[in-house]
Order: sequence, then C-alpha cells, then structure tokens
Amino acid sequence: MNVAFYAPLKAPTAETPSGDRLISRLLISALKDAGHDVELASTFRSYDGKGDARRQRRLKRLGERLAGRIVRRLENRKPDVWFTYHLYHKAPDWIGPIVARALAIPYVVAEASFAPKQEHGPWAPGHAAVGQTLGEISLVIGLTETDRTCVEPHLSAKSAYLPLPSFLDTTSYMEARACRRDHRRRLVTAEGLNPDVPWLLTVAMMRPGDKTESYEILAQALTVLGDRDWQLLVVGDGATRAQVKKLFGAMAERVVWLGCQQSDVLAGIYAASDIFVWPAVKETPGMCFLEAAAAGVPVVGSDGFGVPDVVVNETTGLLARHLDVADFADKVSRLLDNASVRHEMGANAVEYVRKHHDIRTVGNILNSALVGLVS
Repeated sequence: MNVAFYAPLKAPTAETPSGDRLISRLLISALKDAGHDVELASTFRSYDGKGDARRQRRLKRLGERLAGRIVRRLENRKPDVWFTYHLYHKAPDWIGPIVARALAIPYVVAEASFAPKQEHGPWAPGHAAVGQTLGEISLVIGLTETDRTCVEPHLSAKSAYLPLPSFLDTTSYMEARACRRDHRRRLVTAEGLNPDVPWLLTVAMMRPGDKTESYEILAQALTVLGDRDWQLLVVGDGATRAQVKKLFGAMAERVVWLGCQQSDVLAGIYAASDIFVWPAVKETPGMCFLEAAAAGVPVVGSDGFGVPDVVVNETTGLLARHLDVADFADKVSRLLDNASVRHEMGANAVEYVRKHHDIRTVGNILNSALVGLVS
C-alpha cells in the first residue's frame, strides 16, 4: 500500500525535537514495518501560535495552493491513502481533504482534536476548518480518550473511529535497562552524581506555556520534600531555559542540567535513573512516560489529560491530582521512601509497555485497520 503522509503541526523532518515529531516518526516507522511505502507529501507547517487572523488566512491560501500542486504531482501515481497526523485548531489541514477528494482516496487522521470553546476565539477559522474536515474523514485514529468525546459526534456515518494506544519502539530502552549499572557509572563519572542517592529524572523541552508551568509545579513540589535525599537530572532545552533554571535556584546544587540528548544516550539516562517525575500540565499522550516505563523506571505524573492512558496508577507509577503541588510531592515522597516499591513498579512498567505499547503490537492494529479500509 502506498501512503501519503502529512503532519501540519510539525513535519517529521523538523530539526527541533518534540513529542509531535517523535510520534510522526513512530507512525511512519509502524507503517513501513507493516510493509507499506510511505511518502512525506509535504513539509508545509500550518501552525499559528499567536491567534493572528492575517497569518491564518495566508496559511490557508498557501495550503490550498500546495494542495493543487500535490494533486497534479500524484495524479499518475495515486497513493492508496492520505494519512494526516495531528489535526487541531492551531494547525488545521488545508491540504489533505483537497487531495483526498481530488484523487478519490480515503482520508485518514491520527490524533484529531476539536475544542468547542475555540468557536469564537482567535483561532475560530482553524476551529471551523477542523469541524468541516472531521466530516470528510474515512478513519480517525484516536491516541487518547480525551479527544474522542468531542471528535466522534462530528464524524459522518461513513467514518470509523479506531482507538490506538500510544506506542514506541521499546528496543533501545530495554537494552539500556540491561546495562543500567554501566550507564549509572558513566553518569557518576561525567556529572559527579552520588550513586547512593535516588536519582529523579525529567525529560521535557523548555518553552512557554504548559511545559514551563509543568517545570514550575515540579520545582514547587521538590521544595516540599524537605531534607530527603535526592538528585534531579533534567534533559531538555529551549526558549525558557533561563526561566526554568531560575525556578530551581534554591536547590541548584541538587540539579544537573543535561541539555538535549540523542535518543541512544537518552535511553541510558532513563535506565540509570530511579524515578521519572513530570507534572504534565495538559499533556497528551505523554511519550516521556512510555520511554521511562520501557527503561524500567517508575513514574510520578498527573491524572489529567492523556497521562492515565499510558500510566497504570499504583502499578507502573503514581498519578497525582492534576495541578496539585502537594499531592505531587507526596507521590514522589512515597517512591523515595520505598526502594522495593520502586523496583516492583519498574518491573511492572517494562512488562506493561512491551505488551500494550510496543511499536510491533500497535503496528499490527494500525495495519489491519488501513488494509480493511482500502479493501
């Protein structure tokens, strides 16, 4: 099967790391592993982050012109499916529906969101476009239950909805877990960490909005922990780095800033750590929690948005009430105080991710749905 792939929010070839880029790449890998040919149809980014009406109109015009060019390019080698990843009001798909209609092929969307509160906001045109697009979709692949409630009522009678678990390739993380002692020794030597103190880890970009708010909650929660022994490793970088570092100023001697890391090095950092901590303000689906679990690290997250889709509370980690600093601190304390619970949850996490969220398991589900749709 030939698949035309497009991600309006961020292309899988983008230079800046992010969860969206990671999921795009994972979806492409899953499709290729299933034997399909995948072509990146366009790298055009339709994202407007400021609610600028003029920019949104311009992006719409550019997208529609590009759609016409893509139709002409693909007429003689028509794909079997158009596949768009991540559709929402700040990044509507101005290309996919036009191409799918012109070529008479199924239009598939993974992770569509539709927020009624945006109907009269600064992104109202994008909101309206998403609403119209939902009615043209052949198949919606839902990566979180959060989106389903608002999306499903807007689908046509001919549309199908497929819940698909978030997933990743667990191989490198499980290999890193098998070499945990080596990775831990390397970090002790390179960063001067104390091997006898629990290592907390967080992995997240530093940008305005939800990410920085999550860092703020984390800093406040760690302040509450008092005299308990811990060290925090932070992997990530971005525009708000100085602001984020200032949040942890009172505990600076306990924090190691590792910047951005390549995926193979990152797997080792996960495996060397004792607890993954991230408040995850409005975060879906929380790929960092799956990465931690695959490396055998128990997590402390929040019970909001997409995190409960990938963390089993009291089994693979602990979920604090969303935005509740005191409860988050309490959950971290529980794991700091009980090494045996940490080890048990870490082992549970590996088995859970392997069984439910590995790329091979989820890829088979995705493949069956697409083959059935085309047939």
